Amino acid sequence: MRFVEVYSGSGSGWDAHQDVNSNHTKWCRASDRPIAGLLTDLKSRGMLKDTLVVWGGEFGRTPFAQTNGNTNRDKYGRDHNPWGFTMWMAGGGVKGGQTIGSTDELGLRAEEEPHHVNDIHASILYLLGLDHLKTTYMRNGRAERPTVTGGKLVTKLWA
Repeated sequence: MRFVEVYSGSGSGWDAHQDVNSNHTKWCRASDRPIAGLLTDLKSRGMLKDTLVVWGGEFGRTPFAQTNGNTNRDKYGRDHNPWGFTMWMAGGGVKGGQTIGSTDELGLRAEEEPHHVNDIHASILYLLGLDHLKTTYMRNGRAERPTVTGGKLVTKLWA
């Protein structure tokens, strides 16, 4: 099994505590065509069915402004939001065209079908053919699981 990580936004590019509109517009514009090209290329070569593509981060953005002393509303940012965030997956056995879960009306907290990050990790490992309950790595001389003591499979993900 091979694993490739592609990172977009070096130097904390997506971390928009200020000027979130121009910041995210810039990074979305820079990543939109390349990711579309990757998915198109993988699909045209028949490789998408065997390649899991995961797009996301470890948190979202709060739905309310973070001023950081700015008086110009166009320059407001947003703080980290660990309670509501978006990820998407394609290929690798994922059932496409669906949304799993949603946030409250403000976009602050996951409300419908909330999933802990351990659930997401367990599900990614499953799609890669690994059992998250049996997969371990050594950390400080001790075998640990990537999902720690949690992780329920999000079975709606697979086709």
